[in-house]
Amino acid sequence: MEEISMIGLDLAKNVFQVHGADRTGHPVLRKKLRRGQVLEYFAKLPHCAVAMEASASAHYWGREIGRLGHDVRLIPPAYVKPFVKRQKNDMADAEAICEAASRPAMRFVAVKSEETQASAMVLRARELLVRQRTHLINALRGHLGELGQVAPQGAANIRKLVALVASGDSAIPDVARECLERLISMLNQLDGQIKELDVEMARRLMTVPGIGPLIATALVALAPPPETFRRGRDFAAWLGLVPRQHSTGGKQRLGATTKMGERSLRRLLIIGANSVVMWRARNRTRTDPWLDRLIERKPPLLVRVALANIPLTHASMC
Repeated sequence: MEEISMIGLDLAKNVFQVHGADRTGHPVLRKKLRRGQVLEYFAKLPHCAVAMEASASAHYWGREIGRLGHDVRLIPPAYVKPFVKRQKNDMADAEAICEAASRPAMRFVAVKSEETQASAMVLRARELLVRQRTHLINALRGHLGELGQVAPQGAANIRKLVALVASGDSAIPDVARECLERLISMLNQLDGQIKELDVEMARRLMTVPGIGPLIATALVALAPPPETFRRGRDFAAWLGLVPRQHSTGGKQRLGATTKMGERSLRRLLIIGANSVVMWRARNRTRTDPWLDRLIERKPPLLVRVALANIPLTHASMC
């Protein structure tokens, strides 16, 4: 067998496809591996570059294969797709991964450590619990609304409806009260679990207005290492907070935001920017001329996206 310089590994649950190429890019290896054979096989191979798509399990395999001495490279799936020839199958995917990884200008994803993935799991778990709490709040509102009992919008005002159920108001039938008490019990449990997860959140980067423990944790857990980017504006572009370009012939055309990168982190930053704008409106402060002019001239959502972009381009790389 000729010397293998690059391997494209198409990940799966049980059957993995390996595509090896030499220094000139010619294929010298095509092989299928069962899940239990992967590490044993790579342990016997001479050290080479191993490329994979940055999928859910890619960071685990990247760490394990990297410990065997190989140079691991994770590629965003969107960058691999243009190299797939005709029909899509495991063999074509592995070849496309190998071809994409050999490009000199290709961008790679840093392999996450177990600690970073654990932090991300805390954030994901909290998001799931918050969604479940929202479902319960909406159900409680809807059921009581059918009985003519309403409260102002907002999660904080749901306690008025909870107090109404606990008061024993005769306007609520006993059967309905028992059902609503079960929903309230589940709501209280979710509140407690969310608060427990909040305690575990990191407390970094909170000197930037609009960024608190939740966004700080998301930046640490979900974003690539700062050294991945040359400047803060590159990070904002990765996150999808910059306009989509459709320029040609020297004429620049900018559209809506690209919405690339990590969706949860982008959403949290926009929510943080929204809190800054709302605070300025409530307190009637005008300490930032740039933001004041933007609020006067641009739509509200555009203002919030632009404000979410500012801390990234100026402070995130510090």
